[in-house]
Amino acid sequence: MKFMKRRRHFDLASKDATEDPLSGVANLFDASVVFIVSMMIALFMAYNMMDLLNPKSEVTITRKTADGQVEIVSKQGKEIKVTKVTDRTLSGKGEKLGTAYRLRDGRTVYVPE
Repeated sequence: MKFMKRRRHFDLASKDATEDPLSGVANLFDASVVFIVSMMIALFMAYNMMDLLNPKSEVTITRKTADGQVEIVSKQGKEIKVTKVTDRTLSGKGEKLGTAYRLRDGRTVYVPE
């Protein structure tokens, strides 16, 4: 008995018709998410801000925006608070909490009463 080899012909058009045309876009989306996360980690490491990701750390950062406004970013546990510092003079009733001193090098020290 002689066996004959059969050649299989694949219909390439039917194979392409069953594939999802957006599967390549999903792969690009996954790759972009990985890229964004890696860039965020790299920026945190470059600016020595890895303590912001640690839930047990306390961090205070002072920064000056492009328009000259000063912001104080403080993190205690999981709570992050941004305070904007202004040069406006305020008035009102209150109680004295302590005294602030400006040192020669420009730092300000607060001494509670």
